[in-house]
Amino acid sequence: MAQTNLPVLSTEGGLGRYLQEIRKFPMLEPNEEYMLAKRYREHQDPGSAQRLITSHLRLVAKIAMGYRGYGLPIAEVISEGNVGLMHAVKRFEPEKGFRLATYAMWWIRAAIQEYVLRSWSLVKIGTTAAQKRLFFNLRRIKGQIAAFEDGNLHPDQIKQIATTLKVTESDVVSMNQRLTGDASLNAPMRADEGTSEWQDWLIDDTPDQETTLGESEEMSERMALLNSAMGDLNDREKAIFQARRLRDDPATLEELAQQYNVSRERIRQIEVRAFEKVQEAVQKAARARLEEQEHA
Repeated sequence: MAQTNLPVLSTEGGLGRYLQEIRKFPMLEPNEEYMLAKRYREHQDPGSAQRLITSHLRLVAKIAMGYRGYGLPIAEVISEGNVGLMHAVKRFEPEKGFRLATYAMWWIRAAIQEYVLRSWSLVKIGTTAAQKRLFFNLRRIKGQIAAFEDGNLHPDQIKQIATTLKVTESDVVSMNQRLTGDASLNAPMRADEGTSEWQDWLIDDTPDQETTLGESEEMSERMALLNSAMGDLNDREKAIFQARRLRDDPATLEELAQQYNVSRERIRQIEVRAFEKVQEAVQKAARARLEEQEHA
């Protein structure tokens, strides 16, 4: 993709000015977005890419604001999100029926989260999907359970956080230590208990765990969203949808017609109905997650 001239946010003080500037770019109607995306995909038209990107800068800024608590320059966070948006535009396939915002939000979040992880230098923490989820949600969960202090968590708080985020208690202890500074790992977990130290709770960072859970959080969430949406399909719809839409080498209508002993037109109808069900479920879930992020 050719270099795109975007508004520049240079300092924290210029945030208000930047937000005013990106609001000047109009939002796109569905048909207009589809035609621009199709034109870019088929002809690599830079003007179309420019309009797709600038119309979604507000989405990047909204997502980036959720990462201000990590002590990083908001200008850099937004810049990384814009890079994610450019990657999304480059790979967006309008024929699949989804809006660009639904697709782009995962690329934007992934780019920002990778930047945050690099900046924090969490070499042993940021390599698995579960650990990334813990890193980016620990502060929010601590706030919900009134664990506002920067020090160590109580065992009951550790258990509650681990259950909520579906991670181990040792993961919670290790992550909290890294996020709250250089407190001694030899300190007792509680003032009235001298036998259990925080270092006893540190994660056993074995290679097996790292290699088996190496998939990025962005891809994990996208697949989880798709799998959840496919739960609305019956067995035949799911099988045909997977064969026609999710395989690298899609099955032909003729092949599926012979397999299910129905006409090619019937297979096409089932495929279309299945796609519409999945599309509706994905869009509903994506909107709910964006609203959750806005109020987090």
